[in-house]
Amino acid sequence: MEFKKAVDKDINNIMSIIKKAQQYFKEKNIDQWQNKYPNFQTIKNDIKNKNSYVLFKENKILGTAVVIFEKEKNYEVIYDGEWISNGEYATIHRIAIDSNYKGFGLGSVIIEGIEEICLNRGKTSVRVDTHIENLSMQKLLEKNKYRHCGTIYLEDGSKRIAFEKILREITRFK
Repeated sequence: MEFKKAVDKDINNIMSIIKKAQQYFKEKNIDQWQNKYPNFQTIKNDIKNKNSYVLFKENKILGTAVVIFEKEKNYEVIYDGEWISNGEYATIHRIAIDSNYKGFGLGSVIIEGIEEICLNRGKTSVRVDTHIENLSMQKLLEKNKYRHCGTIYLEDGSKRIAFEKILREITRFK
């Protein structure tokens, strides 16, 4: 498997994974990634800004994620807790696995890839948020030693639970 930056030709495959995830959330009555978000333009911008990554195996995209290295406006204020660190951090967004490949630990493979990229860029703190009802994402984060830090609110007022991990050692991608 290879975890690398997405390119324009990956947009349709990424959107297919995103649409399946949106449908999954809808079926589970989870109000995350609904209202046409993320959409084609969101993914195109992620790739243009060089923040989009994909997990490949035998020329097939199995999963996707976005890593942002600038400060996250929505993380400036945290409620019911506090961030572990006060310094620079990277943020994970829009992580998704192709529904045909769920249950194989690929979410952890993507997180390990992200952590390796962060360490290579000198970032030792990674933050992420998720919907309170997205239990599979919460389990994935806890499994990968992300600590629940509190609650943040998105610009539209949506409530999210926030996690952070301090990176201390090199992961499997070298």
